[in-house]
Amino acid sequence: MNKAQLVVISGPSGAGKGTVCKQLLQEMKNLKLSISATTREPRIGEVDGVNYHFTSKYDFEKQIPADSFFEYAKVYDNYYGTPKQYVIEEIEKGNNVLLEIDIQGALQVKDKYPEGVFIFILPPSMKELKNRIVGRGTETKEAIEKRFNSALKEISYVKQYDYCVVNDEVNEAVASIKSIIIAEQCKVKQDIKNIILKFKEELSC
Repeated sequence: MNKAQLVVISGPSGAGKGTVCKQLLQEMKNLKLSISATTREPRIGEVDGVNYHFTSKYDFEKQIPADSFFEYAKVYDNYYGTPKQYVIEEIEKGNNVLLEIDIQGALQVKDKYPEGVFIFILPPSMKELKNRIVGRGTETKEAIEKRFNSALKEISYVKQYDYCVVNDEVNEAVASIKSIIIAEQCKVKQDIKNIILKFKEELSC
């Protein structure tokens, strides 16, 4: 009776979304990763249908007016988007689908699929967030400050999500998200018609 979910996860850079999502996928066998479509060329080692659905600019643009994407954006002359078909097909199979995406994309998805579960990953503190960004050791001081200030603005969007999870310890954050998914699937509103139908059928036997 429990309905599968589209689980959308966002959060500021440095909050640990990628690590949390990777572990979540390892621990939940009925959780599938939503694979984005893009018009950029594959990089060395990338596989079509695994890393991205690689497509031409012509085909991508043809799908936009057909409303084939939950969200899409153009970045540096290349399109990126979340195809609806894969998500819907997996949900109909009974699989939950995980979408790790930026905040702007998540809000587009929420407009088109409000029944999704929207989870915002927060760092334990802004000090820890900055430590994580600095700890990567891959960016200049100016880039770090820009990313940190951007994170401050992004956190203000947390109120537009259904849940927030503080990623202080990865295992605990993953456990919290698993509990959220289970609780959402048990909500009466998710499957009220089937629940009532099931009990009516039992009574008529």
